[in-house]
Amino acid sequence: MPPKAKRPAAGRSPAGWEVHYRVEAASLHAHLWRVTMTIAHPAAVQTLRLPVWIPGSYMVREFSKHLQNLQCRQNNRPLAASQTDKARWQVPCDPDQALQVQYEVYALDNSVRTSWLDSARGFFNATSLCLMAEGATDQAHAIDIVRHPDMQGWSVATGLHALEGDKAGFGRYQAADYDELADCPFELGAFWSGTFSACGLPHRLVVAGALPSFDGERLLRDTQKICETQLQFWHADGDLAAKHLADKAPFAHYVFLLNAVDDSYGGLEHRNSTALIAARRDLPGLNDAKTSDGYTTLLGLISHEYFHTWNVKRLRPAEFARYDYAQENYTALLWFFEGFTSYYDDLLLRRAGLIDDAGYFKLLTKTANQVLQTPGRAVQTVAQASFDAWVKYYRQDENTPNATVSYYTKGALVALCLDLSLRAEGAATLDAVMRGLWDRCAGGPMAEADLLAVLHALSGRSWAKEIKAWVHSTRELPLKNLLQAQGLQVHEDPAQMAQRLGLRVADANGTVLVKSVLRGGAAESAGFAAGDEWLGVEVGARGQGGSWRLNKLDDLALLVGTERRTTVLVSRDKRLLRLPLVLPVGETTWRIGNAGRPAGLWPVTQAAKPASTSP
Repeated sequence: MPPKAKRPAAGRSPAGWEVHYRVEAASLHAHLWRVTMTIAHPAAVQTLRLPVWIPGSYMVREFSKHLQNLQCRQNNRPLAASQTDKARWQVPCDPDQALQVQYEVYALDNSVRTSWLDSARGFFNATSLCLMAEGATDQAHAIDIVRHPDMQGWSVATGLHALEGDKAGFGRYQAADYDELADCPFELGAFWSGTFSACGLPHRLVVAGALPSFDGERLLRDTQKICETQLQFWHADGDLAAKHLADKAPFAHYVFLLNAVDDSYGGLEHRNSTALIAARRDLPGLNDAKTSDGYTTLLGLISHEYFHTWNVKRLRPAEFARYDYAQENYTALLWFFEGFTSYYDDLLLRRAGLIDDAGYFKLLTKTANQVLQTPGRAVQTVAQASFDAWVKYYRQDENTPNATVSYYTKGALVALCLDLSLRAEGAATLDAVMRGLWDRCAGGPMAEADLLAVLHALSGRSWAKEIKAWVHSTRELPLKNLLQAQGLQVHEDPAQMAQRLGLRVADANGTVLVKSVLRGGAAESAGFAAGDEWLGVEVGARGQGGSWRLNKLDDLALLVGTERRTTVLVSRDKRLLRLPLVLPVGETTWRIGNAGRPAGLWPVTQAAKPASTSP
């Protein structure tokens, strides 16, 4: 067994790496990581910088706020580090001596974006933990993960290449440059682990925090089906045997890092791994006879992040050809990279046989209604929403649904409109477009012009008009007509009370709390405001129907009966207000179904081979 990584002598750097990090727990209970960074050949004035954001999550997160006790030394001699802005330090150095930098990082953000450390689990992304050495970011980096005495029974999982260490994974890893280091998160703990092969490529699935009833074998099997389906989608082009896919895939191995918690949801894509977080109750259980909606949502998340391996990590906006970690990186193409990925995450679950037609239509209906119930779709184009992600999508407030539209959901509907239009003309499918983009851009940066060029090449006509209307204007998408042309039915059912009124509320502990008031709705006309606590109603124009306490919004129809006019009692900033409310009629919501299965839209791939597990 290779030896454990050793602490480098003061003033020296491990041979072969320009930048080396030693990562260890300073205190599990204080949630502090300790990082010792060694730069083999520093500049005369060495600049150190911590990223302010992490690729894939478009918000400036100010990681440096958790960095403390920064100390610098050369040949055991302390050096003064001057902080020049919120995330940058400069150190005067002797270029002939290695520079050693030591600091601590507070880590108690239980998300996929930053860092975590407690007595049960450790996790980090290098963007929130590892300082960048300006002038050396393109050179080789190494990182040692050191076992704390209280980490007995823990293991390490990451997509980064291991050089030496113990069987649990503690030891030394290498990265070609800082970008690769930043793109490979680390998971530490006494987690569950299983493996499988997808098209000849090794995959590992790590789950932290699962309940004893967790059915790991089922999650492995279902994840394997997703991976097989997507590898075939991108590279097999109809060849179900796909023995050659291992040579075409953009990675040699892949790792899923899933953190199961009480209540959370999300994921962040990386070049050969993904960090996921989900509610424990959504994991499959050993005695589950049916597939719950929560488990379907988890499989959709796995599908979404795995699809990003191609669509945003390789195929990516030209503006992301090289990340600038010091500031926002703007692009107007998130409708394509997030939206088209959102279209395929559910569709590929159907092709993998993990949901049926009814299940797929249920998910599609949800996406359509999310867009149709967002007034902001008439205010901002989906291209503008992509560009404004830094200040709007990732900084949501009570007015968000009135001011913007999600590039995830509307982008998914743009993808659906393109796919259905291409199929209706019989010239191509969106599948072929995605593979055509992969070939045209050699799996690298792309622009909107590349999408238009591939569409033209495959169909024989320009799609500039459609892209302008669907992406660069606020016109409604021709979704209903396209669905009906494919033999689908779009039913318009009576809307739920919140949609009828133009409200988004939280019903909790017998209280109706107004979260958002949607533009142009009955609630806005009545004078509701976000933050109002809806206490009760006086039924009828003059309250002749009595006064009633309202515990949940769905009870409103029961309380008012056939009356359309009522007076609402709300509490706002401890003041009691009476608001005149007129209940609208005729509000509907979509329900998509099929009168007959559209040929070729949901082919199911062959079954994947059995998976294997390890405790």
